[in-house]
Order: sequence, then C-alpha cells, then structure tokens
Amino acid sequence: MQLSPAAACDFDPFSTEFLSDPYPFHEALREAGPVVRLDRYGIWATARHEQVVAVLSDYESYCSSAGVGLSDFRKEKPWRPPSIILEADPPLHARTHRVLMRALSPAALRDLRPVFELEAERLVDTLLQRREVDGVADIGRAYPLKVFPDAIGVRSDGRENLLPYGNMVFNAFGPPNELFRDAMSRAQEVIGWITAACERDALAANGLGRSVYAAHDAGELAYDEARLLIRSLLSAGLDTTVHGISNALFCFASFPDQWDVLRADPSIARTAFDEAMRLESPVQTFFRTTTRDVDLGGTLIGAGEKVLTFLAAANRDPRRWSDPERFDVHRRTGGHVGFGHGIHRCVGEMLSKLEGEILLAALARRVRAIELNGEPAPHLNNTLRGFESLPLVLEAA
Repeated sequence: MQLSPAAACDFDPFSTEFLSDPYPFHEALREAGPVVRLDRYGIWATARHEQVVAVLSDYESYCSSAGVGLSDFRKEKPWRPPSIILEADPPLHARTHRVLMRALSPAALRDLRPVFELEAERLVDTLLQRREVDGVADIGRAYPLKVFPDAIGVRSDGRENLLPYGNMVFNAFGPPNELFRDAMSRAQEVIGWITAACERDALAANGLGRSVYAAHDAGELAYDEARLLIRSLLSAGLDTTVHGISNALFCFASFPDQWDVLRADPSIARTAFDEAMRLESPVQTFFRTTTRDVDLGGTLIGAGEKVLTFLAAANRDPRRWSDPERFDVHRRTGGHVGFGHGIHRCVGEMLSKLEGEILLAALARRVRAIELNGEPAPHLNNTLRGFESLPLVLEAA
C-alpha cells in the first residue's frame, strides 16, 4: 500500500478560540485528511469517524496506559495515580472493568429507576414554579449532583468538591495551560476530600460504591484498587452527565420542533438524549499512544507517538452521518463515539443514559416549550464541552 504524508496543521485544540467554537476547526481537520499532524504539540490527530473508531477499537496498537491525555506517563509522572479503568490496558483493565460492570448491572440500575424518577419529578416541580431558570445550575448540575452521589453512596458533606475534581481531571488531559492551572488552584483541598470520600467506611452501606469493595472482599481487587475505582467513577461519571443534560437542553431550545416530537412521545427520551450526546458531545477528545508502527488512514505513525482522537468531530462526520449538524430525536445514533468506543467505552454510559432519559421524560410530560432567555456562557475545559450558564424559560404545559 502506498503511504502518504499527513497534512500539517497549526491549530491549537486547547486554545480559547478553538474550545469556544470547535466545529469549524473540526470540519477543517476532517477535510485536511484521515490523519493530520499538529505541529504545535508534535502529535498526530484524526477527526474522521472511520479513523477515530479504528484507533479506539485497537487497544493493542493504541494503548491507554501511557495516558489518555497529552502527557506520556512513560516519560513523566502524572499528577495523580492513573485511573485503573480509563488509563489501563488488559489484563488490569479487564479485571477492573468486570468489577464495575457488575456494580452497574442492569439489575442495579433498575433498582435506581424509582428513586431517580421521584427526584426528577421533584426537580420539575421546583423549575415550573420559577419558569426562568439556568439550564446548567438549576438542571444540568442539580439533578446529577443529587442522584449520582446518592447512588454511589457518597457522603453528603463536601459534595461541592465533586465538580471541581472532575474539572481538574479533564483539564489535565490537555497541556499545562491556564485552564489547567486555574483548575488546580484548589487541588490539595479537593483531592483530600475525594480521597477520604472513596474509603470504604465513608460510603453508604447500600450504595453502588460498596459493591466495588465487595470485589475486594472476594479477592478480585486489592483495597487500593477498589478505592481507585470509586475515584474513577466520581471523576468520570458526573461531569459528562452534567454537560450531557445541559447540552441536551440547549439542543431542544435550538431545535424547538424536536421538543414537540419528544412531548408527543416521552418514551423516546433515551434516544433523544443519545442524539444530544452525538451532536453536542461533552467529551470532545481523548488521546492514545501507539505501541508499534501503525498505518492509520494511509499514514505511517511510529511507535510511541501520541494520537489525538476528535470524538466530537467524528460524531459530525458527514461521511458517517446524514445531515450531521441537525438535531433529530428519531436518528439512529448507533455508532456515535460520545461515550467512547471499544474496550474503554464508558462503563457509566447506562447510568448516564438513565439520568438523561428520566429527566428529559419528566420535563417532556410537563413543559410545553424550552426557550433560550439570553446568551449561553461556555464552560471552557481542555477535554469537555458544555456551558457555564444556560438561561432558559420553561413554559408549563
């Protein structure tokens, strides 16, 4: 096969300009070729769906244990112990993945549904009394910050540290820029609370977190591994859902005809949430590191190289999706990479979808219209895309 050199781009995917409005850059990256070279950081990147899926599918050629951010853990020490699920390869990943999948089993999620539905109805009651709300603070954050920590069994005091910790984690996947430095400004306080909150005795006896420690009791995990798995759940399972719900509300405000479709049939709320995760992907990028020489889209990439996958760009690739920039709640979303792909696909995906489904369905049953009530303010993060504020008006049905 004839290999061709990759196009060189001078984009900085971690700049304020790029993060504020990434989609024009995504289009340029896709059209530049299957693989591009980002000279600013000396890395490779792909923004097309076919190549992004190829990288995420092949864990033997593109490893996660060297870090899923710009930093190479084989060359520099990470700021925290690496995640033994997200930043691990088999056989360790297989062992920890199995434990989490058991903790987040369909039966466990079925048990959570009545509680999640009750909390969603309570929240909608409050929202409709106010009418003018912030889609981030009052909905996107309020709901997951209640039901998710409760489900895991996290203690009630100090939960205000959860989102700052997630902000630190996802900013750390980029370079040590101002976003990262700002996120780390409370690192000692936040990390101290997170570490204590992940201990067995700090978790409620009936929470999902204790089932992870049950794997330690059964000899499947060391105690420190169980604690690290709880930490991974807290860092990866909250921010993405917060942004996912907020972004879904933005989609419905931007495409009011689709809210009418959902109102007519709230049973499609899960599909609608999944479509929002495709169109406005909270997780924009993840890195992999090559373990050997690879041919990616006709470009030869040597061993030990960082490859940046643009998940959000792949989710809008016209080679894969028809009319990709339209929000369509009836779209068949199978194949989108908003939750990742391959063995490292998000283990909390079903929990996130449960939250999104239940909340959107509760809103659809009682809210006639969702309208923007001002200019949304973006939340800038080296990895995540979402809003800092999203002023909305909710019209009661």
